[in-house]
Amino acid sequence: MTTNIKKYDFRGGLPQEFEIVDIAELYANFKDSLTTSHRTEFYHIIWFQEGTPIHLVDFNPIQIQPNALLFLNKDTVQRFDNQVLFQGKVILFTDRFFCKTDADTKFLRNTILFNDLFSVSQIQVGGEPARSLSKMLETLLQQMTNELQNANDSLQADILHNLLHNFLLISERERRKQGFVEIKRSVELDYVLLFKDFLEKSYKTQKQVSYYAQQIFVTEKKLNQATTKILGKTPKEIIDDRILLEAKRILAHTSESVKEIAFYLGFEEPTNFIKYFKKHTSQTPIEFREKYMMA
Repeated sequence: MTTNIKKYDFRGGLPQEFEIVDIAELYANFKDSLTTSHRTEFYHIIWFQEGTPIHLVDFNPIQIQPNALLFLNKDTVQRFDNQVLFQGKVILFTDRFFCKTDADTKFLRNTILFNDLFSVSQIQVGGEPARSLSKMLETLLQQMTNELQNANDSLQADILHNLLHNFLLISERERRKQGFVEIKRSVELDYVLLFKDFLEKSYKTQKQVSYYAQQIFVTEKKLNQATTKILGKTPKEIIDDRILLEAKRILAHTSESVKEIAFYLGFEEPTNFIKYFKKHTSQTPIEFREKYMMA
């Protein structure tokens, strides 16, 4: 494909692949980019301190309240509000910054903040009941900001990493108190998480349940039992959901032809993609695009 949803790498030239940016500063420099659907190679923690914008995440409008924290995984398609004024901070970081050990990688892959199986993670940190929480997170944010102002040395990366890790741990503890649907650790959950990891890497080329079952060394029957128990969907339904999400992203946010999208998603013939899309959405790709553009 010649063009796609705009994807941004982490800003170069910084001592660490970690940054804290004021939202007003971001809007001053990159408003057009922010308010157009895009994705990034890095993680976002957005602290909406004032205002009530609507943040669009993969076709889901999220109504933000003051003092809300939103946690967005890398590669998530998002769009900032271009109508409502708001203030806040954004913490940005990459895998290369955070994943210094296998334990770091495991934490980032499993934390509910970036891997909630049912929704985009958001917590409220304002108001009287959450005053102590807000204070703790504000203190950690200020400590990270202060450290970034120091000269880079051999200890800075570790100090920032530890402060960010504490910020995430405290946030995850609070997330579990605010309506999070807890899933107990189990073999089935492990299968689901592994399945979703392999799916994210291979959905364009591998669309058969048998392939993913082989990758995680289970039978198709066991994989089906696991996803049905944890997510209420079969592996085939989850594969279809992922393919359709990417198709909708490209249809809605680019001008790529149906033929180009079909080949990009691994369909040998455009007609096969059109039939597949209509079967699952009751509309053709062109009908979906036109309806989205008119909304």
